[in-house]
Amino acid sequence: MNRDVLKGKWNQVKGQLKKQWGKLTDDDVAQIEGDIDTGIGRIQERYGYSKEEAQRAWNAFLARCETDLC
Repeated sequence: MNRDVLKGKWNQVKGQLKKQWGKLTDDDVAQIEGDIDTGIGRIQERYGYSKEEAQRAWNAFLARCETDLC
């Protein structure tokens, strides 16, 4: 899912984001607001992932959103 599509579907995606990563606060989700880099950074920060792990997890989440979740 590219940046433009993510921003357009943000209201649908953010609910799934909170389900996937419950440690993200409402403020985290508000700050992400469809920004891929911010999302990866927040996941990295909250879960202690390396940048590569956070990137893979974020990409897997977005791939699921494209196919069926969101």
